[in-house]
Amino acid sequence: MEADSDRILGFTAFGVGAGEILAAVQIAMIAGLPYTSLRDAVLTHPTLVEGLIPLFASVASTHTVANTRVTRASA
Repeated sequence: MEADSDRILGFTAFGVGAGEILAAVQIAMIAGLPYTSLRDAVLTHPTLVEGLIPLFASVASTHTVANTRVTRASA
């Protein structure tokens, strides 16, 4: 993830159906969208791409983390 914008810079998936997940992430990467766009999207069922929602829900926003580090360093 890019610290300033939460844009997805790279993604790797292995296993059955990895191409299906990769396709959704690739579209977000080409569009320059943040990972939160995929996290908050309503993805069709039943697909493996639904797994992106819990995956990204468990990640703190890199933008928020970067800003917190800058704020702490400034204090």
